[in-house]
Amino acid sequence: MRDTDGSLRLRALAAGLTLSMVLVPACLLSACATQAARCGPEEANRRLVADFVHVFYEERDVRRAFEQYVSADYIQHNPNIPDGRDAAIAALTPLFSRKEVELQVRHVVVDGDMAVVHLFAREGTAARGAAVADVFRLSHGRIVEHWDILQAIPENPINPHPMF
Repeated sequence: MRDTDGSLRLRALAAGLTLSMVLVPACLLSACATQAARCGPEEANRRLVADFVHVFYEERDVRRAFEQYVSADYIQHNPNIPDGRDAAIAALTPLFSRKEVELQVRHVVVDGDMAVVHLFAREGTAARGAAVADVFRLSHGRIVEHWDILQAIPENPINPHPMF
């Protein structure tokens, strides 16, 4: 259904969770090199992040995700990975290629030039896993900077609230 502002209303399923009605600008539904000119920079950033999330976390194609969406001079705030796109590819490819590693994207938020991907991650079904928040800064149609926050899922939480 097309709204008067040219947007489309979509009902989406993501990570097994039903999302509420989402208002998506029509220009985001087709890939285009001039998205920022057609939709504005924030909408183009939303599309970039959605595409990156799909290729990186869902398809687990680290090289393609980083070569297509990440700047070569990528700044890495994780103290265990050096700066640069190639260093991230080298560090993350072995992890993402292991079949027992489970990654479930639960939330994606894009605000201006910042994006957060909140996900459940674990290595094997016996592991409790962790809540992970990957924070990205975007500039000129590329991901240029990354921070990550990991929180182990406790065996005996002191409150009943889920982490996702």
